[in-house]
Amino acid sequence: MNGAMNRKQRLARIAQAMKERVLVLDGAWGVYLQGRGLDEAGYRGQRFADHGRPLKGNHDILCVTQPKVVREIHDEYLAAGADITSTNTFSSTIIAQADYGLQSIIRELNETAAGLAREACDAVEAKDGRPRLVAGALGPTNKTLSLSPDVNDPARRDATFEEMAEAYKDQVLGLISGGADLLLIETIFDTLNAKAALWGAWEAFDATGEELPLWISGTITDRSGRTLSGQTVEAFWNSVRHAKPWAVGFNCALGPAEMRPFLAELARTADCPVSAYPNAGLPNAMGGYDETPCSMEAHFAEWARGGLVNIIGGCCGTTPEHTEHMVIATEGVAPRGIPSTERRLRLSGLEPFTASA
Repeated sequence: MNGAMNRKQRLARIAQAMKERVLVLDGAWGVYLQGRGLDEAGYRGQRFADHGRPLKGNHDILCVTQPKVVREIHDEYLAAGADITSTNTFSSTIIAQADYGLQSIIRELNETAAGLAREACDAVEAKDGRPRLVAGALGPTNKTLSLSPDVNDPARRDATFEEMAEAYKDQVLGLISGGADLLLIETIFDTLNAKAALWGAWEAFDATGEELPLWISGTITDRSGRTLSGQTVEAFWNSVRHAKPWAVGFNCALGPAEMRPFLAELARTADCPVSAYPNAGLPNAMGGYDETPCSMEAHFAEWARGGLVNIIGGCCGTTPEHTEHMVIATEGVAPRGIPSTERRLRLSGLEPFTASA
């Protein structure tokens, strides 16, 4: 599009905006797509009408088979006030798509998804001159590297670090080609998976000569305050801080009330921007989410006034209406100040370790 900013210009403008206000990420994709009521034929489209495996529930494939639906969702979130929209690529790796027999279209899947998001952002920017960022979404895959899938065989792994890093590299190459501005490594329940994603991203950067900012978002699985692989908040941060992330935060699993104490700990610890995009509460007995746009607004407003966040957004159960209320919640509120941390040796296992001065 003539006159559109390039990636460097967009990132510079957003970096300045982040000093002045809290940025807003979009909301749910998987749950929101389910609400579109697409059946098996809808997921397959014409291209995969004769594919040998079921495809319903493979939301990422809709970027290819139902691009209009995906573009509409980008448009809705951007119209609601989002500064950043994420690509519909949560499961767009060779590892995750193997369940559907679609490993051969990984590069296309990611490039197409990023292209749809890029078009939506450029269209809004053309109207008001404000840049919107495309966050290339990298999900955790359906494999773990730190944990065995079999309690009777603790040494078993269904993927190696090298295989996972290569899968992420292929994904990132497609996202870069399609126009992503940054990479969002999200819903991290196993930090070793995240490290594989980082390694794959760095290899893609070397291959293309283009380096994108890295946003890392972990998942605290319950009120224990630990990831599924057992790390506390500070231990998780110590594990990924060497990547010098553009932002770090938490998403999914918890609602805003349950996430707050862990967000506060991360805000105290991390010397980079902090993000949070919780679910719309914990799932109820019917599998739905009970936090309304108004009730979540109250949580976000308290977080913002408390200096806990630089970026907010929504995960499972949130909608463009939730996004509208996120914008209202943070209007006129200064973003979290980035703390300076004393230079120390900081290590991590399941718990953090900081060497004394």
